[in-house]
Amino acid sequence: MLFHRKLRELPELNTTSTADISFMLLVFFLVTSSMDTDMGLGRQLPPADEQQQEQRDISRSDVLQVRIDGSDALYCDNQPVTAEELQQQVESFVASRQSPRHVIAVETDRQTSYQAYFEMQNAVVAAYARLRDRLARNRYGKPFRRCNSDERAAIMERYPQRISEGIAIYHEAQPQKGGVK
Repeated sequence: MLFHRKLRELPELNTTSTADISFMLLVFFLVTSSMDTDMGLGRQLPPADEQQQEQRDISRSDVLQVRIDGSDALYCDNQPVTAEELQQQVESFVASRQSPRHVIAVETDRQTSYQAYFEMQNAVVAAYARLRDRLARNRYGKPFRRCNSDERAAIMERYPQRISEGIAIYHEAQPQKGGVK
């Protein structure tokens, strides 16, 4: 006698709530995680139309020359300096100007490393930040970051960040002693 065996059906899994759970997990991770944002250098680009640019004559006494050569040596008005010394020199230079018509002229070599360039930029920006913070504390009795927009505008008008950047190409064109390059 042959026995017929009943095939048992496997019970189905109830998957109706898995979509809800996965959506809630996704929302949870999006809300609780933080995305690191890159901070950049705030620079104002010149206008696209050449005719909109205004030519200004600036006296040599209102220009502080900063240069980084191909071996990452830092110079301020042709004197070798460290980043800390550069910050102090920029701060005293900008503070000593009676009018806000000063310019920090930055010149880099094509061989300059990014590390040296950003150390120089950090020193210049730190000098402006210190000057603005000192002025805010003197005028308004609070640090610059706590000033309202009108107070910040007045401080930034007194200490505008004027940086002119260029690439040094004359170092490559200088002839070496003993012959033509």
